[in-house]
Amino acid sequence: GFLAAARYGKDKIRVFRVVRDKDTKFHYIVEYNVTALLEGQIETSFTQADNTVVVATDSIKNITYYLAKTSPHILDPTRFALHLGTHLVSKYAHITKSFITVEQLRWARISEDGIPAPGHTHAFWRDGSEKKFVQIEIDGTNGKNALVAKVEAGLRDLLVLKTTGSAFESFVRDEYTTLAEVDDRIFSTSVDLSYTFAPFAIAEPSDDKKLAFSATNVGKEAETGGAWDGERISALARSITLDVFAHDESASVQATLYKMGQRLLAESGSVQTVRYVLPNKHYIPVDMKYIGVDNTSPYVAAAEVFAPVDAPSGLISATISR
Repeated sequence: GFLAAARYGKDKIRVFRVVRDKDTKFHYIVEYNVTALLEGQIETSFTQADNTVVVATDSIKNITYYLAKTSPHILDPTRFALHLGTHLVSKYAHITKSFITVEQLRWARISEDGIPAPGHTHAFWRDGSEKKFVQIEIDGTNGKNALVAKVEAGLRDLLVLKTTGSAFESFVRDEYTTLAEVDDRIFSTSVDLSYTFAPFAIAEPSDDKKLAFSATNVGKEAETGGAWDGERISALARSITLDVFAHDESASVQATLYKMGQRLLAESGSVQTVRYVLPNKHYIPVDMKYIGVDNTSPYVAAAEVFAPVDAPSGLISATISR
């Protein structure tokens, strides 16, 4: 056999950062789970037990924490990932690619005196299990002066539910079909969304330690409202997902999913592809006919008590491309 591919690094680097604004006295926080992986001229570490080409995964962890302390981009997961990935490829001559994943846990500021904004200066609450993520690749295969970035971002575990405005009818019926057609049902899913941007060039940091990183390093990308403006795109994608889910008279999960993706492409010219993965969260009306109570049909009139069912569940996914 031969070594066809190799990659290594540090996984599950837990980062919590507090940024204190001295003027307003407000504190800002982020909590990240970071994965940082490297590729390059490292094959001999696998094939010849040669550790001289290995940047220790502990060093990768320490670099991540150092940049969490010093990077001006720490509150923006996309920019922080680009900063970290660019530094790793630029610093080590034999490393040609970095792969950075940043998963952000959701914290919200506690309201002050019942007023949601601007909220308490330094108190927060965990706002659900939803997570934002960004995955970036910095490719230095063609040289440190010709770095290319690829960015994918999105969200996971956004749990949504609506009690009407969803139907499922006219599907294939044959000898295996037991599912009844419904013109009104509960629609619930846990949204996993990812979207990609076109690759763009990154200028190598010009300082000796390869730490300096700003909008000038990404050039025109900072002007296009694309990946560098990732927080705005993230907020837009989430808003569109929730709005379409709430207001679409859904003929199926598939049809609603497609409308979500089309709208994000229409409203963000920098997004190239959109992928949704939507598992059905089933809520089954409890049959009470045995005691003379109608709790099954029609849903809007009679069905009010449901049994949540975790498994098995439908799983629908699709990619919509520009």
